[in-house]
Amino acid sequence: MEVNKAPNDKISLMHKSVSYFGGTSYLGLATLPAFQDQVMRGIKKWGTAYGSSRHANVKLSIFKAAEHLLASQLNTEACVTVSSGMLAGKLILDYLAQSHTRFYHYPNTHPAILAPNSLPLYIENGLHPTLLTETVEDIVICTDTIPTAHVQSIDFRFINNIPKQKHLTLVVDESHSIGITGDSGMGIFSKIPTTHLSQKILVSSLGKAMGLPGGIIAGDSNTIENIKNTVMFSTASGMSPAYLEAYLQSGAIYKQQQDKLKANLDYFFDGLQLDDAFVYNTNYPNIYNFNREFYEALLNKNIVITHFNYPTPQDVLSRIVLSANHTKADIDFLKRALK
Repeated sequence: MEVNKAPNDKISLMHKSVSYFGGTSYLGLATLPAFQDQVMRGIKKWGTAYGSSRHANVKLSIFKAAEHLLASQLNTEACVTVSSGMLAGKLILDYLAQSHTRFYHYPNTHPAILAPNSLPLYIENGLHPTLLTETVEDIVICTDTIPTAHVQSIDFRFINNIPKQKHLTLVVDESHSIGITGDSGMGIFSKIPTTHLSQKILVSSLGKAMGLPGGIIAGDSNTIENIKNTVMFSTASGMSPAYLEAYLQSGAIYKQQQDKLKANLDYFFDGLQLDDAFVYNTNYPNIYNFNREFYEALLNKNIVITHFNYPTPQDVLSRIVLSANHTKADIDFLKRALK
């Protein structure tokens, strides 16, 4: 279905307004007037785009300011912004491929951090046998903190079972957790233990909860500087400086929307009994249902949710998404439809 206006809590479909519980704008920032005002102020200051290399002789101060703030919020030594989460993944995979012998991936890892020839982390419910050898080698494990169709962050204790002879780099994608999980709302990366790790690196899209068209890479200062010195980074344009300006000026707005989302989750799950067809976490805004008739059943009740074939053309994903912009009336309408 196509719409002619950005979805919020409602969308216009077939000449009528229907309730919308889909997308990934968990904090509702994309359509929030107060945040849009900050973006407009950023555009007036920095323009609609800045199509220049970050290494050009004229440098915009907003990049350093925003990246310093993000590193502080993520509790990392350094952070760099790029034009998309996909580019962030591509940059880090290409960089690590120069020095690491093997890549492994957690089940349902997003393609952004899925290296060519990557091996599955698990085979027959156990760690891949090559991970358990005594061979000394530099390896990479890539994973989402919350993979698609999951609602809990993964358990990183599996790292403790890998021999210490392996020099392990962990690459973590926080695209569906940054902005809405963790003690400060900035994901769980800082809480991942490092005892068995050589290093850990964060990549993320900012286009979901954060409401920003871009991506980030965060980690130790040396790694981030090396990424900045790659050919791909130096020949690519940076993300829109206007949005970074909006981010710098919107700390109170982010906190307000995080509080609203938490209140909406509490209100939605209060007194609601969902059967085993649902996969959910009362502190997370995605609620999955894999019944093939579920989407049509809600559509017949004037509710649109996320529904598409993912990750393969044979698999169907149906996902209810709560956002900070939903009203109690919206949520009541959804709860009645689920009973």
